[in-house]
Amino acid sequence: MRFVVDRNLYCDHHLTPWEHRESPVNVQYVQETPFCLRVGHLLPYSMSVSNTTDFTNPSTFILLGISGLEVAHVWISIPFCVTYAIAILGNFTILFTVKRETSLHRPLYYFLCMLAITDVALCTCTIPKMLSIFWLNSREIDFRACLTQMYFVHCFTVMESGIFVAMAFDRYVAICDPLRHSTTLTNSVVAKVGLAVVLRGGMLVLPYLFLARQWPYCRTNIIPHSYCEHMVMVKLACGDIRISSYYGLFLLFFVTGVDVFFITMSYIQILRAIFSLPTKDTRIKTFGTCTSHLCAILAFYIPGLFSLFTHRFGQNVPLHFHILMANVYLLVPPMLNPIIYGVRTKQIQDRLLHLFTHKGT
Repeated sequence: MRFVVDRNLYCDHHLTPWEHRESPVNVQYVQETPFCLRVGHLLPYSMSVSNTTDFTNPSTFILLGISGLEVAHVWISIPFCVTYAIAILGNFTILFTVKRETSLHRPLYYFLCMLAITDVALCTCTIPKMLSIFWLNSREIDFRACLTQMYFVHCFTVMESGIFVAMAFDRYVAICDPLRHSTTLTNSVVAKVGLAVVLRGGMLVLPYLFLARQWPYCRTNIIPHSYCEHMVMVKLACGDIRISSYYGLFLLFFVTGVDVFFITMSYIQILRAIFSLPTKDTRIKTFGTCTSHLCAILAFYIPGLFSLFTHRFGQNVPLHFHILMANVYLLVPPMLNPIIYGVRTKQIQDRLLHLFTHKGT
């Protein structure tokens, strides 16, 4: 069954604009089923025996939001909006605090600022359009805007993974070789690491954009999702998508697999160094410097991997659950990261208290 969007308040028995893009061969028109819905809702059409309509690079796509939960869109938008507001406020607070306090101008907090900027950019790629779907029923998105959104979502995700690797390396040097920490992670080294993280994210995700732009979209221009996500776009294409699928698996193992491997190796060495310390209090205090980083890593990778595996292997999982998990993956880590670092990092707590109490006096 294929779906098209009815933009009128009455039943329109004409074909949609996409249906009028006929190929030179004979096209049998589809027949509408005898019911219609309100603006923005879907009209099911039965497929004709011979349908050669071509959607190659359509001018617009239609985002459905959370398919199956359309009646609850307004209620779902409330926690989404609150989460987004907390993420924006928390991450900008981290940036403001680190900028104001010169004592925090150290590699760990520079990486934390990179993480905050990436978090803000990641959730801003999707939430404003998602809220416009929920509140204004604004479902249309330009083809190029859709590809751009898809690119930046995956680009910032890869960048965030790289930042976690850099932060793990910082913790490794600080605990396993503390005397060389200041000479190893200088400001220039931190800047080069940040540039490498940005370039890696931008370059590795770029083939997604080129491949998606070349696909023929001959099935439908309707995206059953709240944002343009690569795996959803793959399902809309009707050409040979094997290269894109193989490249997606390559990125999964090359980016996620390699990053998790380096983070794991770093923490194995860190734990060895911690257990070699003489007293229990020293071990607990040293390990406490890593807890915020570990919590942020878990908040990032667990929802992402869960969403990925349910998308690839959970054929019996309802579609709305897939979409909700994909949104949780993009929303929850940006909200939790500033809270985790604000609560678990004593230096940030002290500086925030100092800033607010100083202003109040």
